[in-house]
Formats: sequence, structure tokens, C-alpha cells
Amino acid sequence: MAKKNTDARQLDEKAFVEATSEAKSRYGRFNLAIVGASGVGKSSLVNAVFGRDWAKVGRGLPVTRGVHFYSDDSLGIWDVEGFEIGSPVPPDQQLRNHLDAIAAHSGDHQISVVWYCVRAADDRLTPADIAMIRELDARGLPVILVLTKVDWIKNPITGHQGVAKDLEAFVEWLNDPVDPNTGERLRIPYRQVILTSTRDKNGKGKGHGLGDLVTETLELAPERDKDAFRIAQRLNLPWKREMARPIIAAASAAAAGAATVPLPVSDAVTLAPIQLTMMGRIAAIYDLEVKTMLSAGALAQFGVQVAGRALATSFLKLIPGAGIVVNAAVAGALTAATGESWLKICELLHTGKIDVRKLDQEWAKYAPSFMDVARKLVERRVGRK
Repeated sequence: MAKKNTDARQLDEKAFVEATSEAKSRYGRFNLAIVGASGVGKSSLVNAVFGRDWAKVGRGLPVTRGVHFYSDDSLGIWDVEGFEIGSPVPPDQQLRNHLDAIAAHSGDHQISVVWYCVRAADDRLTPADIAMIRELDARGLPVILVLTKVDWIKNPITGHQGVAKDLEAFVEWLNDPVDPNTGERLRIPYRQVILTSTRDKNGKGKGHGLGDLVTETLELAPERDKDAFRIAQRLNLPWKREMARPIIAAASAAAAGAATVPLPVSDAVTLAPIQLTMMGRIAAIYDLEVKTMLSAGALAQFGVQVAGRALATSFLKLIPGAGIVVNAAVAGALTAATGESWLKICELLHTGKIDVRKLDQEWAKYAPSFMDVARKLVERRVGRK
């Protein structure tokens, strides 16, 4: 008997780990290029949007002078320096050389979207900036012009956030740029201008404009890279829920199918691989390395205890007419409730509300209750009508 339990736990752990790995491979990595001079606030933007200090993102790859690549499983950052003043090489040619170096890398390193960063206080785009933005557009790369380190001013009457008159005038010009010398309209092919700050003027708060930046980046990302961006970013949890819920629904249907012929309670643990696969895929969406947070034994215990015999037995005692078997309705409802509970755990981990070092002790608090499963049973019955 002990040998059988050990084998089941090994199977559960393997299902979770393999599902996480498969999901990460399928979603791939989102590669963002950030162009701008040193000190413009590129690193702060990455930290605010992706929850990463890019110096600690992972592997740093010096590509050529003025270009570095940092990456982990879900995010790649191309750090491209702005035009080097005094260089004999024109700015568009300088950037062209950088982009050629990037293009020489494999397909999973190629840029999806560009944030071209300009310090808001500079109140101008230089000819070098315009030349580089045009070069990026010529390569087919969508460019967002990001004004950084914006000083927001709170209206004491309305409470709304605004900016200084000089910056307002600069933004108006950016939305309809005109050559001040000739009066002719300038073609500067950025797709959108986004005003951002990662902290208030006192160095506190969560910043402004970051939600707009994230929304516009998703809009401009190639279709194949949109899910990778949803995973890499840390600001929009509803996007992650939208990705997770179809996985829960599919697993619930699979569990119900596995119990089309009702399972004896003693065999209810056979649902665990379906549920651990579901959990592994959801963990990938929340960009979590749960395998490194939980010991192998605790991870297996989670699957067996949530999806297995002990939990099913306790629920069956409370469900009228359930008898001593797990039928399709109970299996589907139990899996749906487990998925929702795991989603909640992943969100708490993702937002730092659960200390990953204490996850071994914390996860049991969020296991699905009888009422959670009963609610899912009702939903399934209503859905069939």
C-alpha cells in the first residue's frame, strides 16, 4: 500500500511539472525593446510593469556596444542606448547597426514592441530621436513614445491628476508635430504617446500611466505574442484570469469524463493527474515557479489531498445521494472548485500576499470547501438546462 501511494504522488508531481513546462514552451517569451539614454528611467519601467529588476532578470547577453539583452522564461528585454552624442555615425545608421545585430539572433529573440523613452522634463524630441523612430518603423516595429518621470499635479478641487503647462504643450505638439522652422507637418511614426511615472515626486506610490502603457503594448503586440505579454506583465490580473478559466473548464470536463463510469472513493485519487495538470498550466500563466517554492513531497501532498481520496470522501458524506462513488458531476465540480482555489493561491503568490517561503504551510487554507464544490455542482446543473 505504501508503495502504491508513493507511485501516485510521483505521478502527480510529474503531471504538474510537465504541464508547467509545456505551457511555458507553448506561450513562449515576449521580447520588448526599450530605447533611450542612460538615466531616462528604463529600468524603473521594467520593474513597475513586469516586477523585475532587469539587472536580475536572468541571463545578460552583451550583443554589441550600446545593446544588451536580458531574459528569463517569459520576458526578454533589449536595452538599446540612445544616440551617442559626438559619434561620427548618424543616429539612424547607429540604430540600424544595433537592429542588424538583434536580427542576427534566433526567432525567439526578435522584438515584438518598442518603448522609445524620453524624459518628460526634456520637453523636446531631438532630430536624432526622430531619425531613430523612423528607422524602427522602417523595420516594421511598432513604437510607443513613452514620456518618463512625469511630475503629476493633483487638482485640489477635482482631485484629478494633471501635468504642467509646458508638458501639456509638448504633448499637444507630439500629437500633431510641426517643424518650427518651416511650419510643415513632421512624420514621426510612433503609434501612441504615453505619459508615465513609476513613483510620485516624493518617491512613493504606484505611479501613473502604466495601465495605459500595458494596454497599448498588448494592442500593438503581434497576435502570436499577446499571451506571452499577458503572462510577463504584472499589472493586469483580469487578463490572467481570462487565460486560466478555460483551462479550469477543460480540466473539469476531463474529470467528468474520467468518472462517466462512477469511480469508487478508493480510486478518486486517479483524478489527481488531471487536476495537477490544470494547476501546472495555471501556474505558468501567473509566471510562477511553484516547483521551487514547494518541496516535491509538499507538491505531491497538495495534489493527493486536494484532488484525492480524503477530500472526495469528506465531500461525499455531505452530498445527498452521492453514495460511495465519485460520479461525473462530483468529479467535474470538485475539479472546478480546485481550479478556482488554485487560481486564488496563484494570484496571492503573484501579488506577494503569500510569502513563497511559507507556501508549504499556507496552501491548505485555500483548499476548496464543501460549499465551493456544492456551488459548482449547481452551476453545472443550471448550465445543462
